[in-house]
Amino acid sequence: MNQVQEKGDFGFVLLISIVATIGGFLFGFDSGVINGTVDGLTSAFNSDSVATGFNVASMLLGCAAGAALAGSLSDMFGRRTMLIVAAVFFIVSAWGSGIAGSSGEFIIYRIIGGLAVGAASVMAPAYISEIAPAHLRGRLSSIQQVAIIFGLFVAFLSNYLIAGAAGSSTSEFLLGFDAWRWMFWVELLPAAIFLVALFFIPESPRFLVARDKLAQASKVLERVSGTVAGKAKVAEIETSLANDHKPSIADAFGGVVFKPIVWVGIGLAVFQQLVGINVVFYYGAVLWQAAGFTEEQALFTNVLSGGLSIAAVILSLLIVDKVGRKPLLWIGSLGMAVTLGIVCYAFSTGELLVDGSLDLSAENGQLALYAALAYVMFFNFSWGPVMWVMLGEMFPNQMRGSGLAVAGFFQWVANFAITMTFPIMLAAKNIGLVGAYGFYAVMAAVSVVFVLWAVKETKGKELEAMTDH
Repeated sequence: MNQVQEKGDFGFVLLISIVATIGGFLFGFDSGVINGTVDGLTSAFNSDSVATGFNVASMLLGCAAGAALAGSLSDMFGRRTMLIVAAVFFIVSAWGSGIAGSSGEFIIYRIIGGLAVGAASVMAPAYISEIAPAHLRGRLSSIQQVAIIFGLFVAFLSNYLIAGAAGSSTSEFLLGFDAWRWMFWVELLPAAIFLVALFFIPESPRFLVARDKLAQASKVLERVSGTVAGKAKVAEIETSLANDHKPSIADAFGGVVFKPIVWVGIGLAVFQQLVGINVVFYYGAVLWQAAGFTEEQALFTNVLSGGLSIAAVILSLLIVDKVGRKPLLWIGSLGMAVTLGIVCYAFSTGELLVDGSLDLSAENGQLALYAALAYVMFFNFSWGPVMWVMLGEMFPNQMRGSGLAVAGFFQWVANFAITMTFPIMLAAKNIGLVGAYGFYAVMAAVSVVFVLWAVKETKGKELEAMTDH
C-alpha cells in the first residue's frame, strides 16, 4: 500500500477545496465591487437615497433565494452541480451589470448575481466540510473566508485602480464606457476560471452515498483519507443515512417552527450581519466620504481594509482547529463591540455640514479610521470565517443541505435589511453615522451572550457525530 493510499492525498483535498472556494472569491468580489460604483449608479440612473439603497441591496434578494434553493436542489442534483450553475450565473451577472442602461435592468442582473452568491455561500462550505478529514475541516473550511476577503480586496483594488486611471468612477474609461461599468466586467475572468475548474473536481462523497453511488464515493474518500479509512468512512456515512432517511428541506422543521440546531444556525447567520460588517463592504467609499474623506482616500481605505482582513482571516485559519470555534466567536464579538463604540464616539464629535457629510477633526478622523480597521480585523478573525465553518459542519448529514438553506436564507435577509437601511439612516438627521454604528455596536455586544449561551463547540467532531439539537 503506497503512502497516498495509507494517509490520504492532502494535495488533492487542498486543490479541490481551493477550486470550491473560487465561489467564495466571486462571492466577495460581487459583494465588494458595488462599493466603488455607487456614485456611478446614482449618476447614471438619477437615483435618490432609497433607490440607491435598493440598487446596492437588490443582489441580496437573489442571495436569499439562492441560499434557500441551493440546499434542497443540491440534495437532489449534487453540490458540484449547483456550483456549476452558480458559475454560469456569475458570468451573466458580471456582464449584464456593466451593460445595464436603467435601474430596472441593473437590478435584474444583480439579482441573477445574487442567486449565484447565495448558492455559492452555502454550497462551498458544505462541499468542503463533506470532503475534508475532521482534523483539517476547520482550516480548509476557513479558506472560504480567505477567498471571500481576497475577492473583496481584489474588487476594492481594481475599483481604486480603474477610478484612478479614469479620473473618477463616473468618468469615461476604455472603449467609451464609464469606469464603473468596467469595475463589474473585471469579474468575468475569475468567473470563467471557476466554471472550467469545477469540471475537474469530484462530487461530494456524502451526496454520492445518499444517491447510492457507493463506488464513486469510495473512490473519492479513499484518495482523501487513505484506502482503509476511506472504505470505513463510506460504511459510516451509509449507516448514518440508513438510520434516518433521504435528505429533504422538511428535516429543518420541528419544535418551534425549526429544530433547535437550526435556530442556532439562524442566530449565527443573522448576528454575522447585524454587527454591520457589510455596511463597510458595500458602502465603505460612501461612509468615508460622509466622514470627510475624498473619493480617492475612501477607495484607498477600502484597499487597506481588505489587506488587513486577509491577514486576520489567515490568523484565524491557523488556529481555528487548535483553539476551537466558540472562543474565536465570543472574542470577536467583544472586540467588535468595543471598536464600534469607539467609532461611534469619534463620529459623535463631528459637525454635520450642509451637504450631509461629517466634519471631523484630524485626530477623531484618525481615531474613527483606526477603530474601524480594528473592527474589520476582529470580524475577519472570528465571525467572518467561523460562522461559515460552523454552518458547514454543525448539522447532521440528513439535514445539512436543509439546515444550510434555512440559515443561509436568514443570513441574506438580514444582510438585505442592514444594507437597505444604512443609506436611509445616513440621510436621517436624527440617526446618521452615530445612530447606525451605535446599533451595530449593541448587536455585537448581544452576540457575546448568544455565543456563550447557545453555541456548542464542533472542533474535531466527525460529521456523523453531529445531532439535531
